[in-house]
Amino acid sequence: MEEVQEQQNKSRVVKVDSVESWDFYVGQASNQGCPIVSHFTASWCMPSVAMNPFFEELALAYPDVLFITVDVDEVKEVATRLEVKAMPTFVIMRGGAVVDKVVGANTEEIKKRINGFVQSIRVNVA
Repeated sequence: MEEVQEQQNKSRVVKVDSVESWDFYVGQASNQGCPIVSHFTASWCMPSVAMNPFFEELALAYPDVLFITVDVDEVKEVATRLEVKAMPTFVIMRGGAVVDKVVGANTEEIKKRINGFVQSIRVNVA
């Protein structure tokens, strides 16, 4: 029972709480050729908060992708930089550049886009 509890506490999603940590993670992932999926959220936005467990599931399903969550109120500069205007917004990045963006709590669309993106990377690498 304790093991299950411990596993639930180990999130695969990295919470970014400053511009510096955003730049650090994006820089590190870019250097390693690791794609990034960012969930731009806000604590007051219920659809955004409702997406957290789904985002956690995605992180477990795609271990080769870095999943980041960003609270737009805590890190406004990053949200502005990536032109995030609504929550939730999911941004897919590679090499530090935005390659796709999904606005809204549309789980099927998000899954489809991430899956397509991951497949295209695997094809290009193979």
